[in-house]
Amino acid sequence: MIAFLAGKLMEKEANSVIIDVGGVGYEVMIPLSTFYELGEAGSDVSLRVYTHVREDAIQLFGFKTVRERELFLNLIGVSGIGPKSAITALSGMSADEMIAAIRTNNLARLNSIPGVGKKTAERLVIELRDKVAKLSAVTSDDMRADGIELAGDSVLEDALSALVNLGYQKSAAEKALKQATQEGVEISVQKLLRRSLQILAK
Repeated sequence: MIAFLAGKLMEKEANSVIIDVGGVGYEVMIPLSTFYELGEAGSDVSLRVYTHVREDAIQLFGFKTVRERELFLNLIGVSGIGPKSAITALSGMSADEMIAAIRTNNLARLNSIPGVGKKTAERLVIELRDKVAKLSAVTSDDMRADGIELAGDSVLEDALSALVNLGYQKSAAEKALKQATQEGVEISVQKLLRRSLQILAK
């Protein structure tokens, strides 16, 4: 089982990367929280990996931190949540926010994640409250809003595509991106996605 990969970043998208490890390219699904932390194509990268084996496919899921991987493993242990749903959940809010929501029984916050209904949110709280307690002590996200007013079209398109792929309605995603750019958030896919997700979660 592959548990760790280190190599060169060949390609990077909001929900997957290809890592060149000694001439072999591994496609790895990632949450947005990991995407934010990665450099550009050609840079060195190392990820903690979970290998998911199905009858028809082997999929790799990668995380920048051990803590994210642990939270992912906890999530897929809950009935009704598969690896793709868990990645979407980790993309919808940071590990810190999710742990806090589970520990404080904040069902409304968990409900705001695409694909997480009321019953799934309740199961998350019931099954994971004690398990996530030991994951809980880490710094919160620092959301810097500095920057440029005018967005590049391709950056906006990439950010919109990522939000739609995560399960948000296109109209809601467009509205959040528009608000993020009007606030003066730096025009990069990472910064726009991060701010738009915060807006969508309200």
